[in-house]
Amino acid sequence: MTTRPTVLLFDIDGTLITTGGAGRRAIRAAFAQRYGRPDACDHFGFGGMTDQAIARQGLAAIGVEGTAEAIRELLATYVLHLEDEVRRVPEADYRVHAGMHAAIDAGHGRGFAVGLGTGNVRAGATVKLRRVGLHERFDFGGFGDDDELRPNLIRRGAERGVARLGVALEAARIVVIGDTPKDIDAAKAIGADSVAVATGGFSVDVLREAGATWVFGDLTAPGALAAVLEGR
Repeated sequence: MTTRPTVLLFDIDGTLITTGGAGRRAIRAAFAQRYGRPDACDHFGFGGMTDQAIARQGLAAIGVEGTAEAIRELLATYVLHLEDEVRRVPEADYRVHAGMHAAIDAGHGRGFAVGLGTGNVRAGATVKLRRVGLHERFDFGGFGDDDELRPNLIRRGAERGVARLGVALEAARIVVIGDTPKDIDAAKAIGADSVAVATGGFSVDVLREAGATWVFGDLTAPGALAAVLEGR
């Protein structure tokens, strides 16, 4: 078992939970309200993207300059629609992925810093996690409003985590738990371990090829929890 101070950073969409498409419907509604173009983001997938990057790409698609103000205003509108969309998703379509409760509990039980590493803006993350009672389990993280680039927001989450542990970043083990190649790339960029789960839109083979430290179907798979907690 590792004796190093440890920070766990969990991605949200496709990793911790599935939201039944609430996020995509909310961004379509935001573009419809502000620009009359609900189709702005219909041509690309969101897997591993930050909210700022999604907004910027959607704005570019409709010929609008992606200024900081335009992105900020669009995402504020998005969060308002997200609250409505999350409420409307049927119970069967909105759920926590297998093994996640156990991993969060175990991390807290060992005294780890347990946070989020997500492209969601903080307000959106809260809306999504509140429905399944997980928002109170994470008191820090790296969020989509910290930076548009995923490696930078993951680093910010790691920095906040080690601050809670009272250690230097280089003295800690950082573990990114995610479901996309972009999660894996961000972990590599900051020298973190990555535990990839095929609970989103990417297969075990794709995640392995992307270079994850460990890959599992989900966190109930043999060895998955040990990889998260102990690095083996």
